[in-house]
Amino acid sequence: MLAFTIRRLIQSLGVMLVVSLIAFVMFRFVGDPVDQMVGLETTIEEREVLREQLGLNDATPVQFLRFVGNAIQGDFGVSYQFKRPVATILGERMPATLELAFVSAILALVAGIPTGVYTALRRDSVLSKLFLMISLIGVSLPTFLIGILFIFLFAVVFQILPSFGRGEIVDLGWWRTGLLTTSGLKALILPSITLALFQMTLIMRLVRSEMLEVLRTDYIKFCRARGLRSRSVNFGHALKNTLVPVITIAGLQIGSLIAFAIITETVFQWPGMGLLFLQAVQNVDIPIMAAYLLLIAFLFVMINMAVDMLYVVVDPRIRIGGGEE
Repeated sequence: MLAFTIRRLIQSLGVMLVVSLIAFVMFRFVGDPVDQMVGLETTIEEREVLREQLGLNDATPVQFLRFVGNAIQGDFGVSYQFKRPVATILGERMPATLELAFVSAILALVAGIPTGVYTALRRDSVLSKLFLMISLIGVSLPTFLIGILFIFLFAVVFQILPSFGRGEIVDLGWWRTGLLTTSGLKALILPSITLALFQMTLIMRLVRSEMLEVLRTDYIKFCRARGLRSRSVNFGHALKNTLVPVITIAGLQIGSLIAFAIITETVFQWPGMGLLFLQAVQNVDIPIMAAYLLLIAFLFVMINMAVDMLYVVVDPRIRIGGGEE
């Protein structure tokens, strides 16, 4: 287990170094930072002084090492657009994105796994066919269109849910949450369902296909021949052996929920990191773009490591020692 963890840590560090290099190249060569920070009236001498203060005249390897060192300490520079430290801005926006992604992931898992199991066990039922039809719609329609349809129905036609914003929020030290207020919870409903719908349908169809495959195996037939109850066979044996690919997809999708919440946050004007990143792209705010890239890569790496660890808990047949996994 220790050797497996060390290998994963080394691989994760390699991934982060590559992402850091990409972020540095974007930070260093996509436009001139000095041009973004000063006005037209700034003299050439003042520009050169600023370049020296920022270390832009140093050798490229020195700049890269300094960039990595600062990133490890959480220093991503100052935003060109907001004139504030990027780490502070991301810290203010992160709770909104994490809450949206967390609630969406819970909805996707709570709805996706049971419906996937049901459609596998009751393939010919009317409700099963209805679930499959809904899943096909969820996979086919783009996220922004689903969000717009939800806004039209529930905010314009029925006027029961807000169409934008985060609602009333409460300060809990460094964390600002809307989960403790009625308006905050109501504001979360539409964007969380919109973001979760595609992930839910993906998980449902994956669970269904894996469950059908497992139910055809010989050991399931042997369990039935021994006289075990259907509940024990379906949930104690069949479902457990479908969870490894489900954990893989679910883990990656949680990272995707955070990374690709940009569209949902834009449609609902949700004040999270995704909307901030889109604004940074529009204003060529390189420090925010680079910091967002590093943060998302770090989250993906951590989630992948957690998924790898869960493999062993779910399926003991997976060996993590002796050079075999």
